[in-house]
Amino acid sequence: MNHGLDVIWIHRSELLAGLLSTTALSALSAACSLVTGTVLSTVLMSRQRVPASMARVFVDLMRCTPFLLLVYVIYYGLPSFGIRLDNISAGFFGLVIYNTAYVAEILRAGWANRPREELEAGHAFGFHGVQLVRRLVLPPVFYSSAPMLGNQFIQIVKDSSFLTIIAVPELTYAANNIQSNHYIPFAAFIAAVLLYWIVCSAIELIVSAMRRVSEQYQ
Repeated sequence: MNHGLDVIWIHRSELLAGLLSTTALSALSAACSLVTGTVLSTVLMSRQRVPASMARVFVDLMRCTPFLLLVYVIYYGLPSFGIRLDNISAGFFGLVIYNTAYVAEILRAGWANRPREELEAGHAFGFHGVQLVRRLVLPPVFYSSAPMLGNQFIQIVKDSSFLTIIAVPELTYAANNIQSNHYIPFAAFIAAVLLYWIVCSAIELIVSAMRRVSEQYQ
């Protein structure tokens, strides 16, 4: 018995379309989360108490909220306030908002662990404010935080599977459609697992390369 592998092969285009959707959505969400998380990390490290406290509340709220529940709030809850998003937009904003908090916390921790002598040297050379952060703080923080950021990007790929609940045509959605129509749950879902593994392995390879580079900043 092939346990439905022949059906998977026949419908491989559906799985590959789902894989492409998952990859594109995850990559765009990761890029946006990195940008917004970087901005938020500077607020977390700010000496201004009110903005820093508000940022901390947001980070803690996201870290304590199940991603599935956040997606429900965005897709089903916001229309109550006149804000309506299609399923793909809702899924995208959910991924970005949720992972912005995690990226910000990762960068904040990396920033807090940097030697204070680096900042003092920057001040001595005339770097202050945004220029100091952009040129002397963030580059080594990015490199030293690369392994943790890589783990978070893998989590984004896995979180994207939850978007099947709002009919986003990603990989899990495609696999579920195939198994629903042909009742081959093992073949359909194991194929999806293997494709997720390929994507996450590619991220791990990139992170490993960045980790080797980051060693010079330790």
